[in-house]
Amino acid sequence: MLELAILGFLAEGPLPGHELRSRVSHLTGYTRPVSDGSLYPAINRLAKTGLIERQPDPRAGAARYVLNLTEAGRADMLQRLRKPADHEITDHTRFYTVLSFLSLLPDVTEQHAVLRRRLAFLEEPASFFYDGDRPIRAEEVTDPYRRGLLLTARATSRAERTWLREALGEEPLASPESPANS
Repeated sequence: MLELAILGFLAEGPLPGHELRSRVSHLTGYTRPVSDGSLYPAINRLAKTGLIERQPDPRAGAARYVLNLTEAGRADMLQRLRKPADHEITDHTRFYTVLSFLSLLPDVTEQHAVLRRRLAFLEEPASFFYDGDRPIRAEEVTDPYRRGLLLTARATSRAERTWLREALGEEPLASPESPANS
């Protein structure tokens, strides 16, 4: 997801490395902080494969450079957005990175296909805790912290599903929601 974030931000325009680091850090937030030890090797990999290029920054002198997205980089980024891996749909932090740049896909049908995959995932019964194969609902949990975790996840999932349906132009579900997701 780090590479997608780099490509996505550079699709918006050239950036010096320190500004790119700041934007990526703000996107990933406290959940997955970005260190120089992960960012700059990723930049180097992308440059080595021709997806981004470094150019001297005329405003900052020869020692500074700006990063630019190449045509190959744009094509790679668009492919990553069209066909995110399953774990990029199911992991909320990874999905939020995809979502951050999804509007760069020029085809609304392709955008909606990604949103539908996420919605289908969220509509599957799930929990952090199970009784055999059956997801356990918040109302069944006596531990207040586990109950809080389940209630928070339920509210987040409900809000995201509502937004996804709205973005897809679908009507909200009128039927009762599944036990784990309601």
